[in-house]
Amino acid sequence: MEFTCPTCQSPLDVLGNHAHCERCKRDFTLEPRCPTCHKPLEVLKACGAVDFFCQHGHGLISKKSVEYILVD
Repeated sequence: MEFTCPTCQSPLDVLGNHAHCERCKRDFTLEPRCPTCHKPLEVLKACGAVDFFCQHGHGLISKKSVEYILVD
């Protein structure tokens, strides 16, 4: 998963669900979204596993198909 800074277009350093632009010194949060309806997903964590659930009728979403957006 690679992201670029919306301000300076530099590559972001991603760690977990956070991203940092070294050039701008800005931090971002990566928000998981449903690939079908593009609404935020609920993150379910249990026994070390992370799953994603769409509360808008699309059920469980595969980690491979989750879309992420940058949030200030």
